[in-house]
Amino acid sequence: MKKSILILFVIVASNFTSCKTETKTNSTENTNVSNSKEIALVETSFGVRGNCGMCKNTIEKAAKAIEGVEIADWDRNKKSISVSFDESKTDELKIHNAIAASGYDTEKVLGDLNAYEGLPECCKYDHEMEMNQSGEVTSDDHGH
Repeated sequence: MKKSILILFVIVASNFTSCKTETKTNSTENTNVSNSKEIALVETSFGVRGNCGMCKNTIEKAAKAIEGVEIADWDRNKKSISVSFDESKTDELKIHNAIAASGYDTEKVLGDLNAYEGLPECCKYDHEMEMNQSGEVTSDDHGH
């Protein structure tokens, strides 16, 4: 009987200790997260030509590959990307260049033609399409 109580006590004590360790780990992680949010991010948006969901993935991936870019969200209807970045690590022109290198025209930099030729057929956009649109869908947009 004494052995059973002792074993039970050891099991309960070890579980209690592991819970304390987990709590400490979580509070440390929360501190790191809050510190990283103190970085002053610059928010901007600019036009990027593209057609579909695959374009969205490629454009956003290109932007996020730049060190310092925290958020990149391309809007298919508006042909515009919204980005948030740490200006101590990068600038807007570097983001334009990265997107252009993946084959997409931006307001400031024309897309790399070799990369454009390598895009899937559905991603080969009209080089004359308007960028930074209102986002309103017109009857002409439904078939494309």
